[in-house]
Amino acid sequence: MSDEIELKLALSPEGPARLIDHPLLRKMASRTVSLGNQYYDTAEAILQSRRVALRVRRQGAQRLQTLKSAAESRGGLSSRGEWEWSIDEAECNAVGLDVNGLRALEHPALADLDLATLRPVFTTDFERRLWRYQAEGSDIEIALDQGTIHAGDASLPICELELELKRGRPEQLWELAQALCEPSTPEATPLPARPANHSKASRAACLGSGWPEPSSPREVSVDTLIDAIDNWQDSQHAAWLASAEAQCERLVRQWREVARRHDDRIPAIERIHTALNQGVVPWGGQDWLALRRQDP
Repeated sequence: MSDEIELKLALSPEGPARLIDHPLLRKMASRTVSLGNQYYDTAEAILQSRRVALRVRRQGAQRLQTLKSAAESRGGLSSRGEWEWSIDEAECNAVGLDVNGLRALEHPALADLDLATLRPVFTTDFERRLWRYQAEGSDIEIALDQGTIHAGDASLPICELELELKRGRPEQLWELAQALCEPSTPEATPLPARPANHSKASRAACLGSGWPEPSSPREVSVDTLIDAIDNWQDSQHAAWLASAEAQCERLVRQWREVARRHDDRIPAIERIHTALNQGVVPWGGQDWLALRRQDP
């Protein structure tokens, strides 16, 4: 098992071209791979309910089977357990799973599960462009993903930036995100980005089974706001937009009450609120990073 620590940023449709043209990336070598992923669960969505995801990934001629445990995500930064192995030489069942390999994991989420009931539920197919950033003791994989999630006849776009920490401190993910979101010159346009807490698997699960109804959280935070925007952007349900607007208002009031000096979060959250009032996704990456830097 390995722990995966990554920062995910959703991008606007214009975001990939601006990211690729960023001076930091223009001077770095990159490579592109095509990834096809088949996810599995039971008809009752038992794995989803136990907060694990099971997939088989096709990368060229290679097939990898992966079990991932879900983790709490803060502002797009997540850490989760991951078990991955090649199944090219394994004996797979009729739906393409290495059941013996799953049993060998002895994972608690699989303990009482009839593995024969696992079946394909959705796919994610995308192109991944990769850069490797190494500075100040850090080693970070930069991945630009563009493609589609399919669940039955329904689909969602994939357009996101993932920064995965291979070596170093998690804070260095935020520092790199800041560098990529800042305009390279006064005339340049900032990267249109926002933190995203929902994984491709969790987005696909909602696409297949439907999004939950929003409820008013007892305590609002940057993360409950991000969750509401994630759900609104994918579902296009007005109730999730209204939830995000209401949470912005509460955060502005709360932060004004405790601010004893200039607080960069307040103008940032106000700009995000203005965008939501206009029914527009708030793509101000620098505003989101200002919220996270000072979020208690």
